[in-house]
Amino acid sequence: MSFPLLTATAVLPALGAIATAAVPATKRTAAKWLALLVSIATLALAVVVAVRFDPGGDRYQLTESHAWIADFGVRYELGVDGIGVALIALTALLIPFIILAGWHDADPSPSSQLRSSRGGPKETGTEPLTSVAEGRWRPTQGFFALILAVEAMVIISFEATDVFLFYIFFEAMLIPLYFLIGGFGDRAHQDGEQAAATQRSYAAVKFLLYNLAGGLVMLAAVIGLYVVAGNFSLTEIAEARANGSLEMSTSTERWLFLGFFLAFAVKAPMWPLHTWLPNAMQESTAPVAVLITAVVDKVGTFAMLRFCLQLFPEASKWATPAIMVLAVISIIYGALLAVGQRDIKRLIAYASISHFGFIIMGIFAMTSQGQSGATLYMVNHGISTAVLLLVAGFLISRRGSRLIADYGGVQKVAPVLAGTFLIGGLATLSLPGLAPFVSEFLVLVGTFTRYPVIGVIATFGIVLAALYTLVLYQRTMTGPLRPELAKMPDLRVREIAVAAPLIVLLVFLGVYPKPVTDIVNPAVKQTMSDVQQKDPQPEVEAAK
Repeated sequence: MSFPLLTATAVLPALGAIATAAVPATKRTAAKWLALLVSIATLALAVVVAVRFDPGGDRYQLTESHAWIADFGVRYELGVDGIGVALIALTALLIPFIILAGWHDADPSPSSQLRSSRGGPKETGTEPLTSVAEGRWRPTQGFFALILAVEAMVIISFEATDVFLFYIFFEAMLIPLYFLIGGFGDRAHQDGEQAAATQRSYAAVKFLLYNLAGGLVMLAAVIGLYVVAGNFSLTEIAEARANGSLEMSTSTERWLFLGFFLAFAVKAPMWPLHTWLPNAMQESTAPVAVLITAVVDKVGTFAMLRFCLQLFPEASKWATPAIMVLAVISIIYGALLAVGQRDIKRLIAYASISHFGFIIMGIFAMTSQGQSGATLYMVNHGISTAVLLLVAGFLISRRGSRLIADYGGVQKVAPVLAGTFLIGGLATLSLPGLAPFVSEFLVLVGTFTRYPVIGVIATFGIVLAALYTLVLYQRTMTGPLRPELAKMPDLRVREIAVAAPLIVLLVFLGVYPKPVTDIVNPAVKQTMSDVQQKDPQPEVEAAK
């Protein structure tokens, strides 16, 4: 029996989460180092998965299959294609940087410890309810344990080839995220701790309700799929659909598709199901905001490729015109609202909604360039957003404010911070030479060949991206130095260690994306075959 590599990649962070949570309350630093080491070990396993994956081999590799709930046809089935390998690598890569960036985000504030030790009144929110020395409250341990738990659930979601198994972890990851948003929110709040706790609670509940509602609709569709197919195996159902041994009526297939797609569109997030994201990102710490938008939200777009297109090819083609319209609305709407934001993190949230519109547009353009670009966009957006958000978090932690108007002239006192912030912003607007440019270009080319009007409209999103990114940089980093910022320190060693490797990766993938495209392109070709689509042939007049 071969070593269960995929299981190990998901189980390791899960065990690390349990071990981190069990660290004694007085050993906060030990808990941080344990979480970081577990995340690095998980990254090493993800690298092994990528190395062992053969792009020219079978569609699903490193497969595992074991009986689970036999009476209902549920099996523990794992397998990865090139798209799954790329996203597992992205997840495992970002988690160590998320942990490093949030090194002090869950530490008890000195004032709260003093109140506890004096027996004074205890406050709610992120502050500890008892003295850390008493050993009854471990905010630091809980924070890093929850991050590792999310990592484990996201990785197994990218690996699951049993629909029911996927659904369980697709929903389960909401629980640790709920506590990360509601229990470990951003401390840069202008209206006091009580108001901050109320806003965090609202954002966490809104996030949970939106995603649970989408998940309940998907559960009905999962049950319907079992009634029609008799099992939950993605590979078996897709093969039966391809060879004609499993037929669905047109109406049944469309309803099942809509049930799956709705849940994925909420997670993605796509307009008009996006409204939970700005609140969640605004009230989260910057590392948790990266976890949400750069890691977790990718599960939604990944699932569109893996489940919607493979299980319901005809319904996917039927719904494509409407989805393309919604995607281009997401692009323009998200960019327009980003232009008008006063809060740094809300601006980045609306920018991400615009970027997810590009990803969804590329998926449903039904061209190999579009789908390759969409998959590459998932990876590149994760890296570029991580740079921008994490550096923004470093900036906010220094000033104690998320408002753009509270900054100005930062580059005079913190040039390294300003430079890394600029690179993250330029990547967000897809500057040539940085990784997102290649993916956005492929998406637009793939879309234009089949939907030229949609492609033309979507290009306005690029213009708006340049506007909101450069205006953000101008208002925060250039101009006269505000007196309150005169003593602002530049990036520290730990913070440079977070930003520098991600920037190097942005440049590398910007000039040489081949390592990723070589892995994902075979999976894209197989997905195109599932929906029985071929790339449009260019219309060129023959020379006379």
